[in-house]
Amino acid sequence: MDDVSFAADFPEATREQWLARVAGVLKGADFAKTLVARSQDGLAIGPLYPKAEGAAGIARAQAGRWLVAQRMDHPDPDAARDLALRDLDGGADALTLVTRRAPAARGFGVTVATVEDLDRALAGVMLDLIHLRLDAGGQGRVMAERLIALAERRGHTLAELSLDLGLDPIGALASQGSLAVAWNEVSARMGAVLADLSAKGFAGRVFLADGRAYHEAGASEAQELAAVLATGVSYLRALAAQGHALEAARHSLSFLLVADADEFLTVAKFRALRRLWARIEQACGLEPRPLRLHAETAWRMTTRRDPWVNLLRATVATFAAGIGGADAITVVPFTAALGLPDGLARRLARNTQLILLEEAQLWRVADPAAGAGGFEALTEGLCETAWGLFQALEREGGLVESLRQGALQGRIAAVRTRRDKAVATGQEPITGTSAFPNLAEAPVTVLLPAVREAPPEPGPAAVAVTPLPSLRTAEGFERLRDRSDAHLARTGARPRVFLANLGPVSAFTARATFAKNFFEAGGIEALMNDGFSDPAKLRQAYIESKAKLSCICSSDDIYVAHAEEASKTLRDAGSSVIYMAGRAGEREEQLIRAGITTFIYTGCDTLELLSEALEKACA
Repeated sequence: MDDVSFAADFPEATREQWLARVAGVLKGADFAKTLVARSQDGLAIGPLYPKAEGAAGIARAQAGRWLVAQRMDHPDPDAARDLALRDLDGGADALTLVTRRAPAARGFGVTVATVEDLDRALAGVMLDLIHLRLDAGGQGRVMAERLIALAERRGHTLAELSLDLGLDPIGALASQGSLAVAWNEVSARMGAVLADLSAKGFAGRVFLADGRAYHEAGASEAQELAAVLATGVSYLRALAAQGHALEAARHSLSFLLVADADEFLTVAKFRALRRLWARIEQACGLEPRPLRLHAETAWRMTTRRDPWVNLLRATVATFAAGIGGADAITVVPFTAALGLPDGLARRLARNTQLILLEEAQLWRVADPAAGAGGFEALTEGLCETAWGLFQALEREGGLVESLRQGALQGRIAAVRTRRDKAVATGQEPITGTSAFPNLAEAPVTVLLPAVREAPPEPGPAAVAVTPLPSLRTAEGFERLRDRSDAHLARTGARPRVFLANLGPVSAFTARATFAKNFFEAGGIEALMNDGFSDPAKLRQAYIESKAKLSCICSSDDIYVAHAEEASKTLRDAGSSVIYMAGRAGEREEQLIRAGITTFIYTGCDTLELLSEALEKACA
């Protein structure tokens, strides 16, 4: 077919023309309230952005593919080794060695009491052909010594190994609540460790500025960035105080940010950190160089209910971290909240990355967000906000002192409270948990069930702070579902709500669907039907349902004509609790007098109402 050329010259559309069209659609509604969202940091997220002129891109130290990292966290060193070798054969080129008692172990973690244990766990792993990041929490220094001893025992030259030892005393303080020695002593130990490793020719990264503890506690994007910046600056100061040159000190650092299912903000956060750290380097009199940036998908966003949806969330997070400039990505397997992931969950975790790398070819474009108006605006907004929060930490005496005072914990708690409210009211739905729940979901397989490990007995603490909690956003709804499961195990049936659908299908479907999703998010089985126009049939159907709760569902017009009669019918049939799907409006008092006890609608406090409903349904 011959090429077709178009002679018409279409004029470029202007923002003013677009706004005029939008105004016609909004019909008087406020533009900002309708189409502009706000992040937890208060950043405006608009619907349309122009091209960002003159925007500078961000650069990684090495262009191309990011590293596909896989967690090693099975408690048994031999089993951990077998799983890791399978991962490496399946396409991973990096390992994240999570040891017992590390916060990231979630009650598991490889048991490494000796160098021999570590040798068993890494038997068959060619350390000179992969990247290895150690994730040992407060035991980082001891575990790092064992890893270095193993590398030397195997005859490796340390300079040839790609290692991140992951020492993060401030992160351990934030998550566990104490340091055994004063910060001056921590600083001295850091300096000695770096000096010893440098003398041995170690060329990897020693210390980690890690954002996970703050993210899991509920921090906003800017708060996580500020904490990571403050951690990095604290480590620079500590090493400089021990006589290390700033050039050597910065080379000893790596960084870790959390990637979650908010694609735009995750991309902007990763890009922002590189710009912010370059600003720190310039303030130190250093020529900025690309930092080493790890990503890990968010524990906070994982769910125990309908865990398959975690695959979708992890895919978005991995995509965002990849195009945001991560050097290595660790995907938390989709069953992690339920226990120790099996081979299938681990395979899906690494294949999430491999598909994005090999099929989507994301790695072929360096900083694809550069110049895109939306991403650039969010990146710049996060830079400004995070820098202000970082300066606030500095005024408080640095990150350690802010934690000691409880100042940072308080600010994070305030954001967490706002987010919890948004989740409870449906403003931030969790697919598979608070939205579109599946009461008939099939269980998934894990190697070991989840355990709640008791925190270690606190020893003498030279520095003590209120530890940051590690929380998942879905936990409130999951507790409701657990109550429903307990009722099912005890009685043989779930708590139920009878949906009193009024009129034809076209009238009640929308609100009946809403009500079904609403109640089943709390584990209350919603009993559907084809609708009623005869009060006698409505009464009989409710009695036969054996439900303690009922909910009237239909259109506003039918509510005006029949809601009161339906409410009286249900009350006479024995329903002491009667819900109505939709806002009451001007007829609220009249409807309440007719027997309706509660109104459910988009924006109501779903968690609170479901908790009350469970109490009544399970009584």
